[in-house]
Amino acid sequence: MKRISSFLLMTAFLLACWPVSVFAAEVSQGKCLEYDQGKNELTIQEYNTEFSKEAPYGKPTIAVSKFDVSDAKIGEPPKPGDILRIAYKANGKAKKALKVMNVSMQNLRKK
Repeated sequence: MKRISSFLLMTAFLLACWPVSVFAAEVSQGKCLEYDQGKNELTIQEYNTEFSKEAPYGKPTIAVSKFDVSDAKIGEPPKPGDILRIAYKANGKAKKALKVMNVSMQNLRKK
């Protein structure tokens, strides 16, 4: 009896966690190169995750990514040069942004 209840409890836990992992978005961070509101496109130069005092948001890479922001929640409107964090869903080569956060306008490091 104890073995069956443990099995049922574990199964319920795994089923409760399953939807969270299925719907998780990918995240990219980098410098805004261009934001075209007419085309709903945002282009960034991606940053890596090597954080330091000299590079608090990471170091720039050669990767440039373009995102469709037509349905995205956008906080502070991005301008070229701003550091952005973008949660997105990838569909092949297309990247559809879900949320755009202007990190350079937030003071997260002081908390």
